[in-house]
Amino acid sequence: MATVPVTKTRFTTEDDITNEALRRYEGTSDPRLREIMMSLTRHLHAFIKDVGLTEAEWWKAIDFLTRTGQMCSGKRQEYILLSDTLGVSMLVDLITNRRPEGATESTVFGPFYREGAPHLPAGGNMAEGEKQGTPTMIEGRVLDLHGKPIAGAELDVWQADPSGLYDSQREDSDHLHMRGIYTTDAEGRFLIRTSRPVHYQIPSDGPVGEMLKATGRHPWRPAHVHFMVSAPGYHPVTTHIFDPVDPYLDSDAVFGVKDSLITEFKLHETRDRDAERLGMTPPFCTAQFDFVLSPMR
Repeated sequence: MATVPVTKTRFTTEDDITNEALRRYEGTSDPRLREIMMSLTRHLHAFIKDVGLTEAEWWKAIDFLTRTGQMCSGKRQEYILLSDTLGVSMLVDLITNRRPEGATESTVFGPFYREGAPHLPAGGNMAEGEKQGTPTMIEGRVLDLHGKPIAGAELDVWQADPSGLYDSQREDSDHLHMRGIYTTDAEGRFLIRTSRPVHYQIPSDGPVGEMLKATGRHPWRPAHVHFMVSAPGYHPVTTHIFDPVDPYLDSDAVFGVKDSLITEFKLHETRDRDAERLGMTPPFCTAQFDFVLSPMR
C-alpha cells in the first residue's frame, strides 16, 4: 500500500499571504534592501486590504504603470512626473537633503534637466535669441554658512521659455535653449541674464495628466528658475527661485514651493540706476538671491 506523503497545511487567508510574502525576504543578505522590501510589501498589502482593491482595479493600475513607462524617453520622464505629482519627489528630497539652518533649501529636480548646457560669462544671456518675455537679470552671491563668499562655485541654470515650454518639448528639441552654467567670481558673485519665468503646465497628454484630470487637480507649476549650485568641499543644492506674484504658488502641481525660495522680480519700466549699471533697456526685471551652501564633513 502506497504511503501518502505528509504535506504542510497551507493557509490562504489575506494575512497568511502577507506573512508568507514577508517571510521570503528574511534571507535577503543586504539588510537595507531587506528593510525596504519588507516595508514596501507590508504597506502595499495594507493598502490593498484597506481599499478592498478589486482585480479590475488592479489590472487598470498595471495598465497605468505600463503606459507611464512607455511614455518615458531620453527627453521625457513620465515616472519622474508621476513621482512629482504624488508628492513623493518632495518627500524624498526633504528626507535626503536635511541641511543646517541657514543653508539654502532644496526642492524637486524635475524631469527637464539636460546635461551639456553652455558655460557663460557673468551676464551672459541664456535666453539668447528669445524674442518673447521680459529680459531679466538675476544676481547674487554663493556663500558659506558664515556669510563668507565661495569663489568658483558653479551654477547650472535652466528654465521654461516665455511660452511655457522647455527646450526638450519644442520642435527643435535637439537644440539646448534657456540653459547656462555660470561661475562665481572672487567675491562669490554671479550675474545671469535670462527672461522672466512664467507659470506653465506640466505635460498632461499622458497617464499622469489622466490621473490629474480624474482627481480634479490642475497641472500648473508656478513661475520659477531652476538652479544646481555646487562648489568643492560643499554639499550641492538643487533648487528653484519663485516669482511671488504667481497665482499658482499655493497650489504647485508638484508641491515644490518653499517660502525661503520666493524672491521679488522687480519690473523696471523707466531708465534708472540698475539700467545704467547692468546695461539694460527698459522694460526689464531684476531679481536678487544669495545661495548658502553647507560644508561637507
